[in-house]
Amino acid sequence: MKDFTPVKLYTTEGEALSGTPWNVYPRPQLVRKDWLCLNGEWSFCFEGDDPVTILVPFCPESLLSGYEGRVEYGSRMIYEKVFTIPSSWAGKRIILNFGAVSRSCEVLVNGSPAASNDNGYLPFSADITDLLLYGENKLTVRAFNDLSTQYPYGKQKKARGGMWYTPVSGIWQTVWLEPVPDKYITCLKIDSDLKGADIEIHGVSEGTVYFEGREQPFSGGRIRLVPEAPHLWSPDDPYLYKITVTSGKDEIESYFALRTITSETVNGKPRMCLNGKPFFFNGLLDQGYFSDGLYSPASPALFAEDIRKLKKLGFNTLRKHIKIEPLNFYYECDRLGMIVFQDMVNNGIYSFRRDTLRPTIGLKRINDAHTNTDPKSREIFLKSMERTAKHLYNCPSILLWTIFNEGWGQFRADEAYEKLKSLDPSRLIDSTSGWFHQKKTDVDSLHIYFGKLKLGKRRDLPQFLSEFGGYVYKINDHSFNPVKTYGYKLFKSKEEYIKAFRKVYLEDLVPLAEQGLCGSIYTQVSDVEDETNGIFTYDRKVCRLSPSDTDGIAGALAQAVKG
Repeated sequence: MKDFTPVKLYTTEGEALSGTPWNVYPRPQLVRKDWLCLNGEWSFCFEGDDPVTILVPFCPESLLSGYEGRVEYGSRMIYEKVFTIPSSWAGKRIILNFGAVSRSCEVLVNGSPAASNDNGYLPFSADITDLLLYGENKLTVRAFNDLSTQYPYGKQKKARGGMWYTPVSGIWQTVWLEPVPDKYITCLKIDSDLKGADIEIHGVSEGTVYFEGREQPFSGGRIRLVPEAPHLWSPDDPYLYKITVTSGKDEIESYFALRTITSETVNGKPRMCLNGKPFFFNGLLDQGYFSDGLYSPASPALFAEDIRKLKKLGFNTLRKHIKIEPLNFYYECDRLGMIVFQDMVNNGIYSFRRDTLRPTIGLKRINDAHTNTDPKSREIFLKSMERTAKHLYNCPSILLWTIFNEGWGQFRADEAYEKLKSLDPSRLIDSTSGWFHQKKTDVDSLHIYFGKLKLGKRRDLPQFLSEFGGYVYKINDHSFNPVKTYGYKLFKSKEEYIKAFRKVYLEDLVPLAEQGLCGSIYTQVSDVEDETNGIFTYDRKVCRLSPSDTDGIAGALAQAVKG
């Protein structure tokens, strides 16, 4: 590849960034009124360097962080922040929360160990009350990203290029404090159906739930809420029920939705059914990268902006691709009506020959008992899968889990399916997205970028085209890499691009939907670095499609699955 200088692309929100970034409550389904955001300017350096200022929650590799020094993978990063506890919090327990730190970290408060974490995609917390001083306190985070393939890493690669992207190190989600009483609500577990919701309230055993204008007592940490006239959740009508839970001196606000996802036979064909009815999941692959913040957009408002624009184009589903987002993302999907198919984040060694080349020429069978044989890697993946399922369990927009993608880190998929199904029987599971299918899965999942689109061989399962498309129409003024273009089919004009897009949907997908196809995931939401096949450009400033360009597609697909 020719040498090139990456173009510094800012989103509109990134250009206008000011004040404390991401100063919005980070946990929408367990909201307390009192909290303190610790985002903003921190002292930062790689060990051995002089400290400079960095803007949290943006990783040092990103433009928005303001950091312009070296990034040394495997070297320790040192963050420091001085903070003061509000006087009104006196007598309460103080909880320190991190949304995510990549890849591993140790946290100290006033020089004493407070917490540690080795998963770069999941949150963690610590009660730091006994470590606090009167007046100023010092928070230190010692983080490192060694890009170990034993741990979840997604699309991060030091030698970025093509379908691999710039790594994300250190703090990349909100850091925050909240006061709680001695006995407080630690989490909720919400199971809903088409009539009501069963809620487990952890940390306390008794209290009340304010719901639909009246208080209902609970005991044993459990309650069932049944609305007088059930209002179901769907992309066209994303209705959320709001609740307030009170126990002793603690009070939180939350929400739930009534909806189900099932696999049922309709007119002789297996169908994925939303609320008991056949539904076509018209989706896009969503990598969750932004040109200026990488894993973190300049503001969570960009999540809502993306969703609104994509819904106007007729899309109703996002496949969140091997990344776990801040909870604010899932809240926007919940309230705006965007279905999420959530990937687990891969670990293990990727092999181009085994995982890409051989399947592309049709060799799509493998015995996965003998892949990713490192015991520690397997243990870490299963633990991460369990934590992910628990972390995102309450999000009503999530309807399907993907365990393995294109064989990346795959091992014993049938056993992983059984484990995940035991953790969450309410959602469907795509065990092996693309290829290397084993026996146990809820959908027949195919990736087709080359050749004619078709259904899979397992016609006893709902048919799911979990990746396709990847069409490229490059807009140079909004491209990260002016030299190299990565995608699956290149078009020189916008007119050719739009014509091909409509053709693949109306002439290929609609007939397949009539035959049994239940959902499709087009690649992708936005360009990402070299990969120039997005609906949006990488900086989100140009959308290659307009509602008139996609007119009639969503309706034709929806009608096709009803026949």
